[in-house]
Amino acid sequence: MIRNQAARQLTDRVREIRDLLTTGLVERDVAVRLALLAALSGEHLLLVGPPGTAKSFVARRLRLAFADASYFERLLTRFSVPEELFGPLSIKGLEEDRYERLTTSYLPTASIAFLDEIFKANSAILNALLTLLNEREFDNGDRREKTPLTAVIGASNELPEGEELNALLDRFLLRLQVDPVSKDAFPELLKLPDGPPPVLPEALRLTRDDLASVQEAAGDVRVPDDVLELLCDLRNWCAAEEIPVSDRRWRKVVKLLQTSAWTNAREAVSVWDCWLLQHCLWSDAAAREKVYDWYASRVGAERRESSHLVRIVNSWESRLQRDKEEQSQMRDTEGKLLYVSGNGDLTSVKTGQGYRSGEALFLAPDNASHPPGYAVDKTNSGRGYKREDLDEMSVRTTQGSSRSFSQWAGKKAYLEDSSNWFVVTELEPAIGPTQHKSGYVESCLRNLREHRTELESHKTGIERQVASFEDDIRSHLWVTEDFAEPASRGLQEAGDEVERLLERLARVTKGFESLPREQEYPPSTPATSREKKTATGRRRPGSKTPSR
Repeated sequence: MIRNQAARQLTDRVREIRDLLTTGLVERDVAVRLALLAALSGEHLLLVGPPGTAKSFVARRLRLAFADASYFERLLTRFSVPEELFGPLSIKGLEEDRYERLTTSYLPTASIAFLDEIFKANSAILNALLTLLNEREFDNGDRREKTPLTAVIGASNELPEGEELNALLDRFLLRLQVDPVSKDAFPELLKLPDGPPPVLPEALRLTRDDLASVQEAAGDVRVPDDVLELLCDLRNWCAAEEIPVSDRRWRKVVKLLQTSAWTNAREAVSVWDCWLLQHCLWSDAAAREKVYDWYASRVGAERRESSHLVRIVNSWESRLQRDKEEQSQMRDTEGKLLYVSGNGDLTSVKTGQGYRSGEALFLAPDNASHPPGYAVDKTNSGRGYKREDLDEMSVRTTQGSSRSFSQWAGKKAYLEDSSNWFVVTELEPAIGPTQHKSGYVESCLRNLREHRTELESHKTGIERQVASFEDDIRSHLWVTEDFAEPASRGLQEAGDEVERLLERLARVTKGFESLPREQEYPPSTPATSREKKTATGRRRPGSKTPSR
C-alpha cells in the first residue's frame, strides 16, 4: 500500500513537472514528454528535424526538471575533436606520464546533455561516446570513471546513412521526427511572448534518489501476456517489413514500458503504454507511420483476444459444415444397413432384382427359344432380360405347342414369381446424411457453451475498458490526448466484432442441435430366409415404381 501511495505521489509530481516544462511551447508537447520519460528510464532521445525547430530548447527545458543538474551542450562537426566533448588533456598529467583529461564542465561530468548534429561525430569521438551513452562510463587515461549522466538529447537534421553510425543510432531508444509548426498552430507561435523559462520549485524537481527508485521499482512491474503477445507479433511484423530492431532494443523497450506503467501508478504494463512503440522502432519517418498504424489497428487490451476467438468460431463453423455434408450408408429402425433396390425402394437385403435402364430384369423361361427352335441362355450371359426381350421369345406350353411369351397365359404369374427374377448379388448402398452419435453432438454443444462463456467474458472485458477508457487515456502521463479518437474507434470495433462472434456462435449451436442423431437400435435378431428374400424398407424419396 505504501508503494502504491508513493507511485501515485510520483505520478502527480511528474505530471506537474511535465505541464510546467511545456509552458510556452507550441506543438512540442510530445518532445518534452519523451525527453522526460527517457530521463526517468535511463535512456536517450534523438530529435530529427530541420534547424530552428526548438530541438535544443527541449533539452534545456529538460534540465529544469532535475535538482542540481549539470548541463552540457555542443554542436558537432566533422572537424570536432575529443577535447570539445571530453575536456582538454591535463598538462600536469602529461608531465607525470599520465594521459588524462580535465572533464569538469564537459560531457563526462554532465547530467543532461544536448549534442547537436550528433552523427557528424568522427571515429576519434565515436568509441568514447558509445561507452558513455550505454554504460555511463568514461575512459580517462588508465581509469574508467562513472559519470552522472541522466540523459542525452541528440539532434540531427537527418538520419545517418553509413553503417558505421548504426551503433550510435541504436543507443537512442526514443526517436522523434520534429517538424516545423503546422499551419493551424502557426498563429499561436507568432503570438507567443518572449519571456524567461518556467520556474520549477526546488521541492518539485527530481533528485538522483528519485531516479534510482523509479528505475528499481519499474523492474518489478509485471508484463502481462497480452502485451507480450503484442510485442511478439510486432517483432514478426517488423521482420516482414524489413524494419531492423536489435534484440538489445527490444529489451530496452520492455524496460521503457515498465517505467511508463510505474510512473502512471500501475503495477502492470498496459497496451496503452505500447503507444510509445511508435517512437522506438523506426529508422525512417515512413517506418514510424507504419508502426503507429499497426498499433492503432490492434489497440485495446481485451481486443488482443479477439483473433483467438475468431479462429475458434471459424473452426466450429467449418466443423458444422463438414458434419452437415457428411454422408454414410443409411440404416432402418432396427439399425440394419439399407440398400437401394432397382425400383428405388430401400431394403435391408443386399440382394435384389436387377434393373437396366430403369427396367426390371428376368431370367428366361426354362423352355424358351428364340427364334423358334433355338434355345436361349437362361441368364443372357449374366446380363438378364428385359420384359421386351422375353416378349420376343417362344414358350412351349404344357400341351406341347409353342406360344410367344407376350401371348402366353402363364406370363403374369411368371413375372411375379421372384424365383424368375434376375437377381444381383449386391445392391447399391443407400447413402444419406450421417446420423451422428448423441454423445458426439452433446460433447460439441458443451464445448460451444464454454466458448460462449469465454466470448461473454471477453465482451465484459471490452465493456470494462470502455468504461475506464477516458481515465486511462486522458490521465496517461505520456500518451497524448489526440490518440483518444483512434483508441475509442478501436474499442468500438472490438465490441462490434465480439457481438458478431456471439451471433455466429449462436447459429453454430443451433446447427449442431439440428444435426440428425443416430437412433438407439434394439438388439438385432436373425432374419428368416423368407424375410431376407422379401424384406424392404421405405421407398427412396423421389423414386418411381417401374411398370412391369
